[in-house]
Amino acid sequence: MSLNHYVTLGRSGLRVSPFCLGAMTFGTDLGWGSSVETSNAIMDRFLERGGNFIDTANAYTRGHSEKIIGDHLGRYPSKRDRVVIATKFISNLFPGDPNGGGAGRKSMMAQCEESLRRLQTGYIDLYWMHCWDANTPIEETMRGFEDLVRSGKVRYIGISDTPAWKVAQAQMVAQFRGWAPLVALQVEYSLLERTVEGELVPMARELGLGVTPWSPLKSGVLSGKYTRENAGKQKADRGAWAENSLNEKTYALLDVLQRVAKEQDTTVARVALAWVRGRPGVTSTIIGARTLEQLDNNLGALDVTLKPEQLKALDEASKPKLDFPAEFLQGAPVFMHGGVTVNGVSAPVWPLAPKNDEERW
Repeated sequence: MSLNHYVTLGRSGLRVSPFCLGAMTFGTDLGWGSSVETSNAIMDRFLERGGNFIDTANAYTRGHSEKIIGDHLGRYPSKRDRVVIATKFISNLFPGDPNGGGAGRKSMMAQCEESLRRLQTGYIDLYWMHCWDANTPIEETMRGFEDLVRSGKVRYIGISDTPAWKVAQAQMVAQFRGWAPLVALQVEYSLLERTVEGELVPMARELGLGVTPWSPLKSGVLSGKYTRENAGKQKADRGAWAENSLNEKTYALLDVLQRVAKEQDTTVARVALAWVRGRPGVTSTIIGARTLEQLDNNLGALDVTLKPEQLKALDEASKPKLDFPAEFLQGAPVFMHGGVTVNGVSAPVWPLAPKNDEERW
């Protein structure tokens, strides 16, 4: 597979590359990240390889990430129109102003205009609500989305880091009122964060949202730099984000990842990314890179095809504890299928089922 094997995003006609370039690391304003020159080189390499999907947010490096993209791509129509630029709103960049952030109409309209200015473009291809704003009715936000789409300033809309029940409510509001639908869901998803499989991913598949995972390497924990052998010795670049995940369960998973990587003659990071990319419902996985070397290494995951026994080993080593009723419903076929196979799922006869007509009331 390669970056130019495009896929449609959710229930839409928008074609995106199987990997999306995350731009959270663009700019060194916060003391880490990539310089402007390196960020431009990373974008160029990604586009040269066939990638066409770039994801940023108004909050990333205080808006500098958007400006870097705008300076390099947005101001040049021949470049800009070939790229799917996604950005997010909700973060407040104006201390003291309660309407400087959030998902209310006043806020989201102003944030959109700010992003358009920094990106130096007349439209945003995919506009995300960065997370749920519990203080704003979802009807107000969805109507704001609709107005932005109708005005031509936004092409498609998506939602990130929001409970499944609220996303479903938003999608139903849009459907029944004839407004622009959500086409994508952005959530944290990796071998170390699989709880989204309980509610969020099934919801997305049912309602036509393409899943776009962020942090597929769990803040670098699954990059291959951390091992059981160097436990406590390897400095975590992301601080607590990574350190909180370095425990026995993680090292057991890393043992399996190292074994699979050796069998595949590839890297731990590529195996971890290949696993996420192949999950049901996943459309385009967000990968970040602070150097060209990191980008090239991550893109190599497109060449990795995991074998069934390798997938099984990774699944077992990373099996999550899901909220009720997700795990309960995994046993539902026993009650329903009568001992036969339905849509490829087999289950034994329910032990309490009548054995003959005489036992049935």
